[in-house]
Amino acid sequence: MSGGPLPAALRARVDRTRCVGAGMCAGVAPEEFEVDGHGKSRPRRPVAPASADLVEAVSLCPMEAIAVFDAGSGRPVRLWGDERPVEGP
Repeated sequence: MSGGPLPAALRARVDRTRCVGAGMCAGVAPEEFEVDGHGKSRPRRPVAPASADLVEAVSLCPMEAIAVFDAGSGRPVRLWGDERPVEGP
């Protein structure tokens, strides 16, 4: 991650127009992500504790379809090497 430590709680958002249903996120962090009946990933809960699995799931997404936000402030959280523009939650 760039810019300091992760917030304690994160809100993940999956851009369903980018998601191709590879399932990498659900495989790495099954408590945080699932693939739905349409073959698209989605967060299992609205707010999740920051964890290495969550960060890895975001970084492994082949389509860069997952963005994370500070659950308290709503600000985008940039992970190491992530230079994509991010819109709010």
